[in-house]
Amino acid sequence: MTNFSEVTSLHLSVYYGMEDLKPMYFCIFLIIYITIVAENAALIGVVYREKTLHEPMYLLVCNLAANGLYGSTALLPALLSNILSHSHEISLPLCQTQIYAIHTYAITEFTILAVMSYDRYVAVCYPLHYHTIMSQRLVKLIVFTWLYPLLAFLIVLIFTVRLQICGRTIEQVYCLNYLLVKLACSDSSVASLVGLLSVPLYTVPQIIMIFYSYAHILRICILSFTKSKFKAFRTCTPHLLAIINYSIGCFFEIAQSRFNLSHLPYQSKLFLSLYFLIFPPILNPAIYGLSIQLIRVQLLRLFSRKSRQVTNTAAKGAAVAAH
Repeated sequence: MTNFSEVTSLHLSVYYGMEDLKPMYFCIFLIIYITIVAENAALIGVVYREKTLHEPMYLLVCNLAANGLYGSTALLPALLSNILSHSHEISLPLCQTQIYAIHTYAITEFTILAVMSYDRYVAVCYPLHYHTIMSQRLVKLIVFTWLYPLLAFLIVLIFTVRLQICGRTIEQVYCLNYLLVKLACSDSSVASLVGLLSVPLYTVPQIIMIFYSYAHILRICILSFTKSKFKAFRTCTPHLLAIINYSIGCFFEIAQSRFNLSHLPYQSKLFLSLYFLIFPPILNPAIYGLSIQLIRVQLLRLFSRKSRQVTNTAAKGAAVAAH
């Protein structure tokens, strides 16, 4: 029997490309993380505080924002820490935890987008029964969008955790399941098969739901095009933009794992690898905040209120200082 030394930590080799510009990369990613947290927290706060926004669509937008916070937090604090580190190492348990967080973020994002497409389908195709249908199903749908990914990917991770890891280098800035499986020295065929079979399980139902919903929405809008139908269809625009944005990130991720991109500059490869974890969380609040008038108005009120408070506080401080 061959003896293998137990691996307790892994090298994330891509970080060595940042050595010459560490301060710049650290500042960029810190600003990105602060922006993501501020945007998504503001969006959740506005929907929570304003009773007029306690509608199914806006509550689903809140869940999308919460998942954006979850996904970016799974990546960026660890990324910032590794940029400052000299060894660029991550412990095996932390790597496995990051794998679980990043993969469940990805599945949850797609599942929320699929549920949002169903919400738009009901709004456009059954406008008179929309509130009745969604009020009965909303809580179940929200629980499903979180519980399904969290439990489903746990099965895949269990097979990965059971593997004996011998390799020590991951050519990425974060851990992914298939990259960790590749480092196994024990038989990884079952884990690889489970991981491969899980991909359609996590994506095909959502794709069917999205295409089914928009096929019916387009059919209804074409057959009975009215002003109210057009107004309802316009509410689909931010959702379609969110789907396109996330799909681009997924395409970049698939391209990296399937094609040889060694000819690309370092910054391009870094951009491709981080897109689906950074750009949906940073752009979704902007898409919904700018596209949906009710959210836009409430956000503007919030920021104007805060700016007045800051101005009044500064004025009082100046008056006290003058006396």
